[in-house]
Amino acid sequence: MRSGSRRGEPRQPPVGGGDVAAARLRSRARALPAPAPGPGLPRPGRAAPPPRPRLPDPRPWAAPAAGGARPARPGPRQSGAQRAGVAAGAGAGGSVPPALLSVSMKVEFAPINIPLKRRIQTVAVLQWIFSFLLLAEFCFGFFVILILGNFWFLAVLYLLWLYLDWGTPCAGGRRSHWVRSWTVWKYFREYFPIHLIKTSELNPNHNYLLGFHPHGVLVAGAFGNFCTDPPFKNLFPGLTPYLHIMPLWFGCPFFREYIMSAGMVSASKESVSHVLSNKGGGHASVIVIGGAEESLNAHPGSLTLNILKRKGFIKMALKHGAHLVPVFSFGENELFKQVANPKGSWLRNVQEKLQKIMGFALPLFHARGVFQYSFGLIPYRQPIHTVVGSPIPVKQNLNPTTEEIDQLHALYLQKLKKLFEEHKSNYGIPAHKSLIFE
Repeated sequence: MRSGSRRGEPRQPPVGGGDVAAARLRSRARALPAPAPGPGLPRPGRAAPPPRPRLPDPRPWAAPAAGGARPARPGPRQSGAQRAGVAAGAGAGGSVPPALLSVSMKVEFAPINIPLKRRIQTVAVLQWIFSFLLLAEFCFGFFVILILGNFWFLAVLYLLWLYLDWGTPCAGGRRSHWVRSWTVWKYFREYFPIHLIKTSELNPNHNYLLGFHPHGVLVAGAFGNFCTDPPFKNLFPGLTPYLHIMPLWFGCPFFREYIMSAGMVSASKESVSHVLSNKGGGHASVIVIGGAEESLNAHPGSLTLNILKRKGFIKMALKHGAHLVPVFSFGENELFKQVANPKGSWLRNVQEKLQKIMGFALPLFHARGVFQYSFGLIPYRQPIHTVVGSPIPVKQNLNPTTEEIDQLHALYLQKLKKLFEEHKSNYGIPAHKSLIFE
């Protein structure tokens, strides 16, 4: 047993051991060289520098306002695109670009307390949109179901009828006064509303070729004025209008019967010649001169017409001695918005190629819906004023020369421009705007 310890007693540390270790550490620290003064530390023997003034915090909510209250802290953190848009808007006058605002824009719903008449007008336009865009496909699908189903014999009977009736769209069609007088067309015209403006008398003893401008997206003004009764019949008694449309629609089963009942006929040369060859007069061929290609220019505010290279209707008027009548439909291009497709863009190139292949254009348009005003395919409630100009007398010439066609074409353009200039102020078009012919 070690000395100084007793059995049963706890072992005690040596006296003064901790003090010795601390003394050794202090002596080693004194032996080390003094550290060089770093930045911000005063050198030995010198006074400490005065404190630097504190810069103001750039955050507006960090500093108290004049009254002592702090400004409100901004909302959620914005993305880089949003900050760039806000900065661009502030530089242009403090407003955010509409393209960024539309991202967060809420859907604007229609009020519940809309009058019943306006609801019916919307339904009438909805069925017209369905007829224009989907009814042909629906009729074709129904025909296929008949062939593949138990009622195939009905499809065979219709095919026989189609064979026997194939030439009717080129021979004046088969209009139905009952279909043209449906009440639904009254509500359809009142939705926009559609107005037909008469500027001169049209003698029913002559045949006329009416050039309709512009095409718009869905040619609502031409349909409402020339395919429904009684607007045209009341203003021009004794004249029967025939709206010429693309021949391919008359090859669709069942759908052809519907459009012929409204007074539509083929736009082929044979069909136009048949209408203008009426010996007693009283026929009016309505041709949308710009065609499907012009629908690609149907943007709100657009006044571009595809007409410089379209001279076939001039030749038809000369051959049959039909008087030419320019018609301009104000508001036709305001019914829909269309995806931007400037000439030379990839979208426009694709649309033009498809138009050449299929025969009709595919404008990417949109407007409003049934129960909301933010998106959809129902046209906006914009008034349409279709102004019928004064007739241009045409003397019959069975073999017109190129010079004669060009001369009459130039006269037609002059009359069309004059018609537009005389009436544009009545329908909200600025004085500095004019028609653009392409």
